[in-house]
Amino acid sequence: MTLTFFFSDLEDSSGLAERLGADYAPVLTHVRELQRDSLERAGGEEVDSRGDELFGVFTDPSAAAAAALEIQRAFAGRAWAGAERVLVRIGLHAGEAERAGDGLVGIDVHRASRICQAGHGGQILVSQDVMSRIESAAKELGQFEFRGLREPERIYQLVADDLPDEFPPLRNVRIRERGLSAVIAEDSTLLREGLARLLEEADIDVVGQAANSDELMLKVRSYHPDVAIVDIRMPPTQTDEGIRAAREIRDRHPQTGVLVLSQYVAHTYAVELLSDSAEGLGYLLKDRVADVDEFTAAVRRVAEGGSALDPVVVAELVGRKRGNDPVEQLSPREREVMELMAEGRSNQAIGQCLFISPRAVEKHVTSIFVKLRLPAAAEDHRRVLAVLRFLGS
Repeated sequence: MTLTFFFSDLEDSSGLAERLGADYAPVLTHVRELQRDSLERAGGEEVDSRGDELFGVFTDPSAAAAAALEIQRAFAGRAWAGAERVLVRIGLHAGEAERAGDGLVGIDVHRASRICQAGHGGQILVSQDVMSRIESAAKELGQFEFRGLREPERIYQLVADDLPDEFPPLRNVRIRERGLSAVIAEDSTLLREGLARLLEEADIDVVGQAANSDELMLKVRSYHPDVAIVDIRMPPTQTDEGIRAAREIRDRHPQTGVLVLSQYVAHTYAVELLSDSAEGLGYLLKDRVADVDEFTAAVRRVAEGGSALDPVVVAELVGRKRGNDPVEQLSPREREVMELMAEGRSNQAIGQCLFISPRAVEKHVTSIFVKLRLPAAAEDHRRVLAVLRFLGS
């Protein structure tokens, strides 16, 4: 069973004890009572308390987040002895643990404690595992490496209009350089986990997985990934949920690329996705995943704003050409170059596929722009316009 671990402790407790003297003990008592009351009202269970630290556990991550916010509001609105500012930092993480006597033990417990220790008084830090299960407002702080823990953790800070939201950098952590991030939406658990493993081995960070379109949109809103990999058919109807979600992502989250996976080519869906732009868009048949290098390269292209269209998709769409089309003016070699361009290949990759020099590719691309009557513009923009015109979108 997945639990949400709650850790808190006072900021500068040693200095507070020295300044308050005999008044410190009653202040600490009030601190504990205040937090215990909030945990109890939210359905949490106290596991342990040592000194100024408190360890609690929840079965509902949303209840844990609500309790943490309530505690910070109570601390902010309370007058403390000696006009001191008493501040508590809180860390939340979801995972598993084993009972050991009256306590809980496990690596996830240690992770929750480390997350708490990285924060500052008045701050609530939550892990990615908690963030994926709640809908509280939060801002992403980044991915960090924690002392004593092998795996890094993406950390978020809960925010509210009536609480401070600006704090110094996290403590005792090392920032992990951000790579590409992805969310996967696929109702087949086996395929979803397989895709996640492939991407992780290619150093693409899978920040969320979803089994339906609602979960997908929640993960995209929460994590702002570079790319969303979306099955074209998902529950509940197994028809066009993936396409509708892809369109919504492109409308509401334009910084997130979308790579659609399909069992077969669906002309209508492909044309619908390409109707506005091919930037940050991919459409691949699921069979293409078997070529791991090609698949991960396609994911990277889409995440970086390029396109990745399956050769079968390109061939099907090109076959729909109408009369009086400027594409008909392209030479056989230019059509080959254009088809590879539509797949999202760079000039260098096109040259390698066709066994011609980069200079020859550039000449063909320039000729394509002229024949398709594309206006002078940035190279990347003209390539996108050429792809759209070539595919008849």
